Amino acid sequence: MRVSVKWLSEYLDLSGISPIELADQITLTGIEVDEVSIPSIGLENFIVGEVLAAQQMADSDHLNVTTVDVDLAEHAQIVCGAPNVKAGQKVIVALPGATLPNGLKIKKSKLRGVVSNGMICSLQELGFSDSVVPKKAEDGIYVLPEDAVIGAYALPYIGLDDAFIELDITPNRADALSMRGVGYEVGAILSQQPDFKEVIVSEDDSEDISDYIDVSVDDAKDAPVYKIRVIKEVTVKESPLWLQRKLMHAGIRPIDAVVDVTNYIMLEYGQPLHAFDYEALGSKKISVRRAVQGETLVTLDGQERQLSPDNLVITNGEKPVALAGVMGGQNTHVTSETRTIALESALFESSIIRKTAQALNLRSEASSRFEKGLNTATIEKALDHAAQLIAELGSGQVVSGVARVEAIQPEDKKVTITLAKINQALGTALSLEEVVSLMDRLGFDSQTAIQTLTITVPPRRWDIEIEADIIEEVIRLHGYSKLPATLPQNESVPGELTHKQQRVRETRHFMEGAGLSQAISYALTTNKKAQAFARVKGEPVKLDWPMSEEHQALRKSLLSGLLDNIQYNVARQNKHIGFYEIGRVFYPDPASKLPQEVTHVSGALTGSRIEANWQEDEQTVDFFTAKGIVEEWFEVIGVSEEISYEPTQAYSKLHPGRTAEIKWRDKVVGVIGQLHPHIAEERDLKDTYLFEINMDELLDNHQEDLIHSSIPRYPGTSRDVAFIVEETVLHDTILSVMKENGGKWLKSIRLFDLYQGDNIEQGKKSMAYSLAYLNPEATLKEEEVTKDFEQVKEALVKHFAAEIR
Repeated sequence: MRVSVKWLSEYLDLSGISPIELADQITLTGIEVDEVSIPSIGLENFIVGEVLAAQQMADSDHLNVTTVDVDLAEHAQIVCGAPNVKAGQKVIVALPGATLPNGLKIKKSKLRGVVSNGMICSLQELGFSDSVVPKKAEDGIYVLPEDAVIGAYALPYIGLDDAFIELDITPNRADALSMRGVGYEVGAILSQQPDFKEVIVSEDDSEDISDYIDVSVDDAKDAPVYKIRVIKEVTVKESPLWLQRKLMHAGIRPIDAVVDVTNYIMLEYGQPLHAFDYEALGSKKISVRRAVQGETLVTLDGQERQLSPDNLVITNGEKPVALAGVMGGQNTHVTSETRTIALESALFESSIIRKTAQALNLRSEASSRFEKGLNTATIEKALDHAAQLIAELGSGQVVSGVARVEAIQPEDKKVTITLAKINQALGTALSLEEVVSLMDRLGFDSQTAIQTLTITVPPRRWDIEIEADIIEEVIRLHGYSKLPATLPQNESVPGELTHKQQRVRETRHFMEGAGLSQAISYALTTNKKAQAFARVKGEPVKLDWPMSEEHQALRKSLLSGLLDNIQYNVARQNKHIGFYEIGRVFYPDPASKLPQEVTHVSGALTGSRIEANWQEDEQTVDFFTAKGIVEEWFEVIGVSEEISYEPTQAYSKLHPGRTAEIKWRDKVVGVIGQLHPHIAEERDLKDTYLFEINMDELLDNHQEDLIHSSIPRYPGTSRDVAFIVEETVLHDTILSVMKENGGKWLKSIRLFDLYQGDNIEQGKKSMAYSLAYLNPEATLKEEEVTKDFEQVKEALVKHFAAEIR
C-alpha cells in the first residue's frame, strides 16, 4: 500500500512530524514500512511554461523548434522531439541546471546547429512508470491544465512535491489497504481523530432506481451484500488533474473519469466498485449466481474465460457480464459513448474470489481486497461517494434510491477483558484509565466495571475478535519499547535429555558408526509416494491447498524419501550408498483434527559395503548386511532378546521372498527386506535393501537398566550340533526352541554353518549350531552340560523332525 502523505494530510494534522518520523512511528506500532520516498529531493529548476510556437526543424522528421514562455526576461527556445507538442500548451520545462531523476543534467546545447535552452518533459522523464502514464501522454509530453501559472514551480501539479510511505500490509491488517484505514491507524499513533468529509448524494427524485434495475442473489452466502446505483445523463471525459495525480502515485493508470472514480474510491475506502454501461446490459435485471459449467465470458483484457460452478458471476438475468470481484466483461464496459452507468458495490465470499483469481490467473487490487475482507460499514458510503463524484465530473444525475440485497448488517463487536489479564500478559502495570485512553485513540468505545473493560470494536477493524487481539492493540500503542525487561522468575532446573532423546541421539551415532550417512527428506510428498511402503493402510493426510502436486500429502513411511535420495546419488555415479533417516510419519486420526505423528528410523543400502582392493574382494550389500545393522542397534537399545523376524509378502514394493516383519513382544514394529526387482529396475538401481522401524514403540516403553557383570572366574564349555530340517523351517524358530529347552546354563547360540546341495535331500537344509554354556559361580560338570544338550536335541527332533547328524 503506497500512502501519499499529502492525501493523508486531508484527514489529519501532520504539520508537526516529518514523513520519515511518521514512517518510524508506523513501524514501531506493528505495520512494516518498506520504503519512504520524497521525489522532490534534487529536483530543481522545473517550472511551468507555455508553448508559444512549435515549428518542425528543417531536415528532421520528428524534432520541433519551440518557443516557450517561462516567465523570464526572454522566451526560451527549446528543441523538442515529442509528437504531441503544439502552441498553446502548458508544459513542464526543465531549465538549464536541472537534474532529471535518472541523473541526466540539463544544460544549454545545440541539436543540429539549433540552440536548445532546456527540455520539455514527459512524465517518464520525471520518474513515472510507463504503466501509470495516461494514454494521451504515453508517447509524448504531459500537458498541464490551462489554469497552470506560467513560471510557477511545476512539481506540485503532478504531485512530486509529496512524500510516499510504502507499507507492507499483512493479511490480518487488510483494514490498512485504504487511505481511510491508514488515517485511523496514524490518528491512533498521533492521538488524533481523522476528519473525513461527509458526502451527501444529490439525487434526482423524478425517477426511482426501480425504474432502471432490479437485483437478486441466488445464494446469500456467496454475496451477502450487493448494491447498485444508477447515474444518468453522464458525459464520460478525462479526469481532473487532482484525481489523475492520486491514481498515478498509487500505481494506477488514469483511464477516464468513471473508471478513475471507482479506483479512487477503492483506494480511499478499500471498497472495490465496478461500473457497467447500463445500456449495454440489455436488461433491467441483475442476478448474482454461480457460473454454469461451459459458460464463457470475454473479460476486459480481451481474453475469453472458460467458467465453472466454482466461479461467481454477475449476469443480466441470462448471460454473464462480469466475474464477481475479479474483472468486468468487455461487453458492458464504460466507453466514451456511455450515457447511463450502473455502479456496483458488494461484499463477496472471499474464498470464491480467491479461487477464481488463482484459477484464472487474474489477481488484481480489487480481488486482493475481497480476499482479505472489507469494512461492511462503508459498502454503501463508498457507493454514494462514487456516484456523487461521477455525477459531478460527468455532469450527470444520480437516480433516486439504491437497488440492494442485504443478508447481513454492519455490527459492532464487543470484547470483554480484565485489566489483570492485560498486565499479566504484557508484564506491565497499566491502569484502567491508561487502557481506556489507548482504546479512545483507536476510536473504540469502552465501558468499565470493577477492573474489567468491555471494548466495542467497529466493523472497520474486523481483525479484532478475542482478548488476545485487544492485548495486541494495547501494547502496539503503549509501545513495545516500554515493555519491562525482566528475567524469568521460574525455578531453575538443570536440564537433561529424556530417555527417548538419549536413545535417539545414540541411534544417530550408531547408524553413522555403521557406515550410513544421515538423510533428511521432506515430509510432504505425492499421494502415491506417501502411501508406498506404509504398514498402516488407508489414505494419507492431505493438504487442502498444497504448494505443488509434488508436496500434497504427508508421508506414511520414510522409505520413499530415502529411495529418491539413493536414486539421485546413483544417477550421479555414486554407486555405493548407505543412508539412514530418523523422522516422523503421519497417520490420519479419526478422533482428532490433527494426524498422529510417529517417529521412525529407516535405512537404505545399495552397491558394495567393501570395494575390491589388493587385500580383499568386493563384498556387495545383501539382506544380512541390513539385518546385521538392525540387530546391532537392537543390542544398543537393549531390546534384542525380545525381537523376532517373520517372513512376509504383505509389502508389494518389497521382494516377496526376501522380506521380513520385525516383531517385538509379538507386535509388528518394523520391516526389513530387498526392494522389489521391478521397482529397482524402474529406478535404475541394483539390489537395494531397506529397513524401517517404529522407534516410538520401542522407546516409549520403559526398559530395565542394563547391569554389567564381571568377567566370569570359571571356564565355560560348548557343544556343537548339526541336523537336517525342512528348508521352510526358520532360523528364528529354531533359536526359540533351543533357548526354551537349553537349560539354565545356556548363554549363547551361534549358527556357524548352513548348507544345501549334494548329499542333502531336495527341499531340506543342513544347519550347524554352537551352544555355549557357563556357570558364573562354579565349574560346570560334564553330566550337567550333557543333560541339557540332550534336551535340546530331543526338542529339535520333536518340533522339527530334525535328523541329527
